[in-house]
Amino acid sequence: MSEIVWLAVAVLFGYLLGSIPSGLLIGRAMGGVDIRQTGSGRTGATNAMRSLGAKGFALTFAADAGKAIATVLVARALVGDSAGPMVAESAAAVAAIVGHNWSVYIGFGGGRGMASGFGAMLALFWPSALVGLVVGVVLIALSKYVSLGSIGGTIVGLIVAAAVVVASARPLALGGFAVATAFLVIWSHRDNIERLLAGTERRIGQRV
Repeated sequence: MSEIVWLAVAVLFGYLLGSIPSGLLIGRAMGGVDIRQTGSGRTGATNAMRSLGAKGFALTFAADAGKAIATVLVARALVGDSAGPMVAESAAAVAAIVGHNWSVYIGFGGGRGMASGFGAMLALFWPSALVGLVVGVVLIALSKYVSLGSIGGTIVGLIVAAAVVVASARPLALGGFAVATAFLVIWSHRDNIERLLAGTERRIGQRV
């Protein structure tokens, strides 16, 4: 098959793998909990923490990041650079985040893309992922707002990735992935942004 067909296969695989609702499955395995019935109704790691505690958060975060990492590795194996440097990996990674946020398996519900975005960036350009993670953790520790840390870490990760692309140290496809991921994460957090601005966003440990 041509590289275009393999690219399409990689993107489809990324979407279908990303669509697996890790938090929902982990909640059911940990005690029959449907985390969509708690808090934001999302299936991501933050809402898993509200329903399942620290263990549920850790397992969901790892699973959501892991499926994005697996997507990048599979796309790299299927297409390599035949469609251009990092094109297949970046496109499939974006598809995985779209799948995570709008899962075909649960009526197009899902998470907010933060953990999957982190996993994908970790596989594509780990320094950007780690810088974003550190910034996110610091913001969460200082503010107690998970959403603020997620948004801030994503933006900083985008800036780092854009800087290395502008410096021609990494392919343009990485910049495209970073911009698309930042848009998806920020868009999915738009209700959190409204509450942050209004001063009504929930802090860690605050009763739902």
